[in-house]
Amino acid sequence: MNWIKVLPENELPLNERKVVKVEKRAILLVHHNNQIYAIENSCPHMKLPLQKGKITDDGAIVCPFHRSAFDLSSGNPTEWITFPPGIGKVMGLISKEKAIPVFPTRVEEGNIWVGLQ
Repeated sequence: MNWIKVLPENELPLNERKVVKVEKRAILLVHHNNQIYAIENSCPHMKLPLQKGKITDDGAIVCPFHRSAFDLSSGNPTEWITFPPGIGKVMGLISKEKAIPVFPTRVEEGNIWVGLQ
């Protein structure tokens, strides 16, 4: 595992998020329920950014474009393409469900680190 220091911990307050560049990847850091998550900032459906997606109480991020939802800890989809009404259901049937890449995080000496393989 290659650990990369990405951000001072105080720059990501609770319930905030921030996109960082890590080795040519846009990684979204989310501080939710006292846990820091790192996910790829790209919905696997159409590669649109997730940074403005809603964070649900049960720890998922909802794509602001087609409302697919992904568990922050596993990256697995919890909903798949529910928008726009009617068309979203058809799009969901013809587009294979995909998980979003997640990355391990740790906080050490006041900094957030992300692990890459």
